[in-house]
Amino acid sequence: MQTRVERANGAQSRRRILEAATEIAGQLGYSATSISEISKRSGLPNSSIYWHFKDKDALFAAVIEDSYQKWSAYFSEKSEGLITSPGSSVIQLHESLESFPAFLRFGHLVILEQHEVELGARKAFLEIRHRALALMAEKYMAQTNCDGDTAQQLAAISLALVDGAFLSRVAGEQTFNSPVLLGNVFDTYVREIAPGTVQ
Repeated sequence: MQTRVERANGAQSRRRILEAATEIAGQLGYSATSISEISKRSGLPNSSIYWHFKDKDALFAAVIEDSYQKWSAYFSEKSEGLITSPGSSVIQLHESLESFPAFLRFGHLVILEQHEVELGARKAFLEIRHRALALMAEKYMAQTNCDGDTAQQLAAISLALVDGAFLSRVAGEQTFNSPVLLGNVFDTYVREIAPGTVQ
């Protein structure tokens, strides 16, 4: 019984640490986020953080993976059973990531930061993007009957559109105010490289 309680407490502590780290890192980025600040925000001592994670880099790699798992579950639930066009797939991707802004913001920050030794957190986010691109390419192949190379190109462009829309929104630019515009732009491009696949 005590072991179960200890496990439950341990899982609860780990969750509090991850949530505090996600929140702070989404605002400040990797370098400006300290273990001390995470300790304050989570209400747990530094020793508890280091018990769960060997160092700051391991913690942030876990933050990225945890955030991805939450987003992935949400995206799968929202898009399950929907028959979509390439453009509507981009809209779904954009809207789902809009619900998890800290994940995308921190991922972008960690990609842009330069360190002598590559961060585990940066590797984790790049691996997630690699997985996401492969899944999107599969989806576009099914939607358009295009070849693998074309599907990979479509996946890269759709992710770039979503990245750009996120940056535009964070910058407060009024030129981008509807995800439908993203879908229309993408469908126009798909018609160019895979004619007859989008009505």
